[in-house]
Amino acid sequence: MARALVTGGCGFVGRHLIRRLLAEGLDIVCVDQLVEGTGARHPELWQRFPGSRFTFFEEDCRAFFCRPLEHFDYVFHLAALVGGRVTLEARTLDVAEDLAVDTELWKWAAHAKPGCVVFFSSSAAYPISLQTVANHRLLSEDMISFQAAIGVPDLSYGWAKLTGEYLMKLYVERYGNRAISYRPFSGFGEDQDLAYPFPAICRRLLDERGAAEVFVWGSGRQCRDFIHIDDCIDFIWQTKELLPDGASLNLSTGRATSFMELAGIIARQIGWNPVVNGRCDRPEGVFYRCGDTALQRSYGLTPRVSLEEGIARMLEHLRMEQDQYAIAI
Repeated sequence: MARALVTGGCGFVGRHLIRRLLAEGLDIVCVDQLVEGTGARHPELWQRFPGSRFTFFEEDCRAFFCRPLEHFDYVFHLAALVGGRVTLEARTLDVAEDLAVDTELWKWAAHAKPGCVVFFSSSAAYPISLQTVANHRLLSEDMISFQAAIGVPDLSYGWAKLTGEYLMKLYVERYGNRAISYRPFSGFGEDQDLAYPFPAICRRLLDERGAAEVFVWGSGRQCRDFIHIDDCIDFIWQTKELLPDGASLNLSTGRATSFMELAGIIARQIGWNPVVNGRCDRPEGVFYRCGDTALQRSYGLTPRVSLEEGIARMLEHLRMEQDQYAIAI
């Protein structure tokens, strides 16, 4: 039976990935130090698979890498200090710690020789010069090349992910081992932490229902590519054996949605049509971040959860939480 190590497995993406891996019959070792503010949740709150196929270590993955070497068929590396836009902009040196974490991963893997390392990069690794009002386009995988000029990525988080991909390249070329990378865009899902914009906007609009005017952060015209976590995990599962060694793949829909448009869709699903304006005293980030899907389509990948369905799921989840809270008090 295949074994998988999942670092940062208690975070939003990690939880969904682990559920899928367990459902597919893999034995899982999950390592997560449960850093406050990252959205990590203790497995007792979400892990429902009985038996001994799930082992949890509450520790920094760098400490785990110092343990006696074990063999894993897969290593899914999600461990990172990350949060919403406020975290990325206000705690840039904390986020830079991800560089040290990723370095220890690749050093460990060079000795442990797992079957495949799956590195979770980010759309933040793409050059911000291609995401401006005056110059923006769909971001394709070949826009990051270590054989040509490298554009400036988004803040310290983008630099960490870009560097992690470069270390992956060295790992594959110098050590002859298998590794691949995924670049998620704006993933969302029902159990996502409210530090992230998608659930936060849904929660706020539920609370403000009926107001004549509502606000989103920044100008509100900035666009993101929102992809449901179910599609992210499905895309990974379908392609983890197919991607060439050292290759990276977007996890995206190709649909750019502004935050004003997103808020409008959410409000209409709730049942009213307010005026949506921006709040320029809040962080905005880049103007346009949307992923090209040509390479994904070449592997037969098509999102199954539309933005509208994802919003409906999120609203239903938040309503159920409200009802449970009301019953509890």
